[in-house]
Amino acid sequence: MKTIDEYMSLPYRMEIIPDTKEGGYVVRFPELPGCLTCAETVEEAIKNAEECKKEWLTAALEDGIKIPEPVSDEEYSGQFKLRIPKSLHRALAEHSKEEGISMNQYCLYLLSKNDAAHRGSL
Repeated sequence: MKTIDEYMSLPYRMEIIPDTKEGGYVVRFPELPGCLTCAETVEEAIKNAEECKKEWLTAALEDGIKIPEPVSDEEYSGQFKLRIPKSLHRALAEHSKEEGISMNQYCLYLLSKNDAAHRGSL
């Protein structure tokens, strides 16, 4: 079992999200469920996040809760195969041609735009 210092040194992903309703920022560690905090400035949010992460990890160790390891980007190739209806394939090809970009670039744009909208609704 790792020590608190070993867990603190691991590269857990930190997300800083502007709080559009209350103001300030919310910070969370997606790999550590329920580990989140908030602050008025980004600097305060980062400081609070490190304290919050340490408290979360300490409590998990004390309670014998399994602590997930950080997920590395190296585990992902950046490629995946997707089967789609022919009509959608045609529409995507036509729209990308209208934009003057490759279909891969157009699909990346659409996925990024939708993912950003989804994240904003969380």
